[in-house]
Amino acid sequence: MERDAHDYERHRYDVVVVGAGGSGLRAAIAAHEAGARTAVICKSLLGKAHTVMAEGGIAAAMGNLYPEDNWKVHFRDTMRGGKLLNHWRMAELHAREAPERVWELEQWGALFDRTSDGLISQRDFGGHRYARLAHVGDRTGLEMIRTLQQRTVALGVDVFMECTVTDLLKDGDRIAGAFGYWRETGRFVVFEAPAVVLATGGIGKSWKVTSNSWEYTGDGHALALRAGASLLNMEFVQFHPTGMVWPPSVRGILVTESVRGD
Repeated sequence: MERDAHDYERHRYDVVVVGAGGSGLRAAIAAHEAGARTAVICKSLLGKAHTVMAEGGIAAAMGNLYPEDNWKVHFRDTMRGGKLLNHWRMAELHAREAPERVWELEQWGALFDRTSDGLISQRDFGGHRYARLAHVGDRTGLEMIRTLQQRTVALGVDVFMECTVTDLLKDGDRIAGAFGYWRETGRFVVFEAPAVVLATGGIGKSWKVTSNSWEYTGDGHALALRAGASLLNMEFVQFHPTGMVWPPSVRGILVTESVRGD
């Protein structure tokens, strides 16, 4: 860490990841394993990301309950569920790579529920032809985030908590880093890096009633847009179609998708 003439706190990295949910931590792990000096910046505390809200499980065509299941059936289910409006290449990559990502989590310490013969258990979920959700009771997201944060810390990736990024820095047409402030003190901080990964989650707090955390205010979308990036499929906002509305004390709390699957 250093300070310049304006008394900004400065840090230098090869890759800076903004967001410490499942996507951000996995990106940081990949960057670190590729040899890059990597930092993760999160708005609140490590482990508090919205990934913990994913209760149902991880869709992956491992065929543990139904051997006839495979990535092509998963891909078809995904495309049909999206009325063929999906970004097909993203859906294909997801369907192909999901089993490997689940096995990876298990190797890193995630404890999944098991079948009677010791395989990772898989449950039904809405829109899936076969039961293919790897799960940990009703706290799959918590297990994911716990496993990924443990791996991130074990690898020695630097984590900056309670730091809000407000702008991406550019050198001409190229990204040069990120600018933000510490929530506790309001002091400014600069992260110099030739690569910035935005993994800031969604825009759920655009709605009055939502199960989303206070953090989900679309910061990443705004950062990318101001930096000149193209935003794709902005009309498609992920939301949970089952949630509590009454009494007011539980308004906005989601009802897990597994209920619809069952």
